[in-house]
Amino acid sequence: MIEHNIVIPDERILILDYGSQYTQLIARKIRELNVYAEIVPYHKPIDEIIAEKPSGVILSGGPSSIYDKDAPEVDKKLFTMGVPVLGICYGLYLVVDAFKGKIEKADSREYGRADIKLNGKSQILKGLKKKETVWMSHGDKVVSVPENFKIVASSENAEISAIENKDERVYGVQFHPEVYHSVNGIKVLENFVFKICRIKPTWTMDSFIESSVQSIRDEVGEGTVLLGLSGGVDSSVTAMLLQKAIGDRLYCVFVDNGVLRKNEAKKVVDRFKKHMNLNLIHVDASKRFLKLLKGVEDPEKKRKIIGKEFVKVFMEEAKKIGKFDFLAQGTLYPDVIESVSTKGPSDTIKSHHNRVPEILKLIKSGKVVEPLKELFKDEVREIGLKMGMAEELIHRHPFPGPGLAIRIIGEVTDKRVSTLQEADDILIEEVRKSGLYSQMWQIFAVFLPVKSVGVMGDQRTYENVIAIRGVSSVDAMTADWAYLPEDFMRRVSNRIINEVKGINRVVYDISSKPPSTIEWE
Repeated sequence: MIEHNIVIPDERILILDYGSQYTQLIARKIRELNVYAEIVPYHKPIDEIIAEKPSGVILSGGPSSIYDKDAPEVDKKLFTMGVPVLGICYGLYLVVDAFKGKIEKADSREYGRADIKLNGKSQILKGLKKKETVWMSHGDKVVSVPENFKIVASSENAEISAIENKDERVYGVQFHPEVYHSVNGIKVLENFVFKICRIKPTWTMDSFIESSVQSIRDEVGEGTVLLGLSGGVDSSVTAMLLQKAIGDRLYCVFVDNGVLRKNEAKKVVDRFKKHMNLNLIHVDASKRFLKLLKGVEDPEKKRKIIGKEFVKVFMEEAKKIGKFDFLAQGTLYPDVIESVSTKGPSDTIKSHHNRVPEILKLIKSGKVVEPLKELFKDEVREIGLKMGMAEELIHRHPFPGPGLAIRIIGEVTDKRVSTLQEADDILIEEVRKSGLYSQMWQIFAVFLPVKSVGVMGDQRTYENVIAIRGVSSVDAMTADWAYLPEDFMRRVSNRIINEVKGINRVVYDISSKPPSTIEWE
């Protein structure tokens, strides 16, 4: 995989990844403070960590119990480096274990929102209220603190929720300060970065653009790059960075895979070929994709089929170009962490279409350019703004690479695609008209292979269901279902049922992430 030689400030935080689904979010929150944070595997040799001279180290959470066989460990030399260390959740247990404290299985697992109470003054919790709402996710608990550590916070299920050793500058918290639901969690990270590590905020998206463009030039040289352009924010920003770096040696391939939104193909071609002057090649491969998806119900198989066929289409177009040296993708941090972590032992949530075997093979050979792979969506949007991208495109809701295929539960058919396109089009039209579009992270329709009885025109019907999923979020790592006005919901439901043939019921999804994901598949 191409590693971009971005300009890294001398002062930075190193995050050891122990497999938490929130590891990337720790980095994002710290970068939000204009401080560079880098994620490395927990098993990175200690000598290499020391050589990097980080200003501070964070030990992430993880899915393991510290007493599991082959549980990830920490090299105790880490605590002799002379830099501050913060352990989060599983990282707390590593701190306690390293300094000879005691951990046991908790009587009741603490998961979700919880209240902690602060115990006296604390460096790591400075500025927090006496009682704070935080996000917990643990099955073990600390029952005895190490020598020279003091307890600075407690919760109902975890008497020891935060500890610190001011002399050694080692800290640990049971909760996840990086998660949105920890109301003042950002203050914990601010305290660690600014007050304890004493780092100055010098890392910005301007510096990222500059270093990323130079890195692309260095890696690509005089070669050509083929980019799969979906028309969404991620691939569009990727295209802008690549165009700035290598000009007309960038070839963008827009593939109509048959599971796009209504009229999406025409909009993309108009936007990028006519208005951005990109070398855009439009391929209508909808019949190919739908044929391969016929009879397939498993979402993982859908993703892999679509990813594999994308590669085939790219290769076919590359031969037409005459020369193809690199494949580019608009892969983001969440895409990577929700597939298989390349940095730590993170549990797999779902595979991503950018991580099918054919792509992984190209990545291993160094033939894939992914300039956004270390960024979150809001960072990508900031880059788009700085590079002059239209506001409407920048703030467009995320749309998955496999498209409507993973918003159709079960088999993907022409009829189901058409039905969902119509329902989705009505939904998005009404959301925009109501002024709610910019207030949500994402809203979309899902086709359910469930039929229910209805009555239309005094006649009994037995037709399908459309589910609506609307969420509010900051970074897509966590999300709450969005509360929508009653008149809006009634209008959308009426229009879908009346205008979309084959639908007689509309339901609304009120699950949060976690434990649910934003997409249904």
